[in-house]
Amino acid sequence: MKTVRKGEPVISVKDLYKIYRVGEEKVRALNGVSFTINRGDFCSIVGTSGSGKSTLLNMLAGLEKPTKGEIVIAGEHIETKTENQLVAFRREHIGFIFQSFNLMGTMNAIENVALPLTFQGVDKKKRNARAEEMLDLVGLTKHKKHRPNQMSGGQQQRVGVARALVVNPEIIFADEPTGNLDSNTSVEVMNLMKQVVREKNQTLVMVTHDDYLASFADLVIRIVDGKIVATEDRRGQDMPDVIGQKSTGSVV
Repeated sequence: MKTVRKGEPVISVKDLYKIYRVGEEKVRALNGVSFTINRGDFCSIVGTSGSGKSTLLNMLAGLEKPTKGEIVIAGEHIETKTENQLVAFRREHIGFIFQSFNLMGTMNAIENVALPLTFQGVDKKKRNARAEEMLDLVGLTKHKKHRPNQMSGGQQQRVGVARALVVNPEIIFADEPTGNLDSNTSVEVMNLMKQVVREKNQTLVMVTHDDYLASFADLVIRIVDGKIVATEDRRGQDMPDVIGQKSTGSVV
């Protein structure tokens, strides 16, 4: 994977289609989508349920193959890779933040964060040191030995953010990362994600149904029925005023 400098395109999507067959009908989950995201950007893909936003995220992460179109990440065509190549690609270059946290209940915070490094073959001393560094970064210095059931939802998601960062990924994908959190905690996690992306010059692509949470991003891509209907460039704008504000979307 080639090194991409801040401000240069790191994700380029061209004429992307995903068509499913449902009986005799063809359902166009993605219907000719094209856009670019630059290195260091926080991009939100926002749309209602069934709009195609999660399908798009899965395509970008190489979890689903497009029917046709191109997905280029840091110069590499994702759509042409084999499954084994995609597994290796994700392991080395991609971080994931999940709505349901996906933490291992039998492991403490350090062990959960270090898990991706285990798959890379990093020795225990190095991976635990790296995990502790990431937990410090997300404000969980006092919770490193806690298991998920000893932490709040917001703290668990901070562990999730630390786990996504531990491999120093080129890109972080987040699927409704605050969907299981209350509105105030959601704002805290959004601020945290924006801060660490800034500090580490990484690219974050988040899928959400929530317009308010989407507004934390530098680039907002709105998708309806598999098509991009609007793109809002918020680079250089201030973050939303979080004092007294709550998410306009429902918390599920």
